[in-house]
Amino acid sequence: MRLHKYWPSACPKCALKPQCTSSSYRRIARWEHEQILDAMQDRLDRAPETSRLRRQTAEHPFGTLKAWMGATHFLTKTLPRVSTEMSLHVLAYNLKRAIQIFGVRALMQAMAAWSASFVARQKA
Repeated sequence: MRLHKYWPSACPKCALKPQCTSSSYRRIARWEHEQILDAMQDRLDRAPETSRLRRQTAEHPFGTLKAWMGATHFLTKTLPRVSTEMSLHVLAYNLKRAIQIFGVRALMQAMAAWSASFVARQKA
């Protein structure tokens, strides 16, 4: 992570210095991609309901996965194995949701149709 550190020469003469820092200069550190975080914060400040909606949408699957795992640690060690374990949990969650939404028969038909089109594309 690359940080840019600087302290402006205007600090001793600045009218806001007492509110900013008690030292001679204020040292500022910014990440090289900080503007991305600033832009995201601006969007959230303009529309706080989007954050609420995202929390409602995204947090439910993670809560469900955590409950399935027993709210414990992963059963495997090392990042590749933990990644595989998490991928399997997510796959199981997605399959379960698809079955609830479409039903087993419709999901099987859709998967068969996709598989057939995938094979046809590979041969072309």
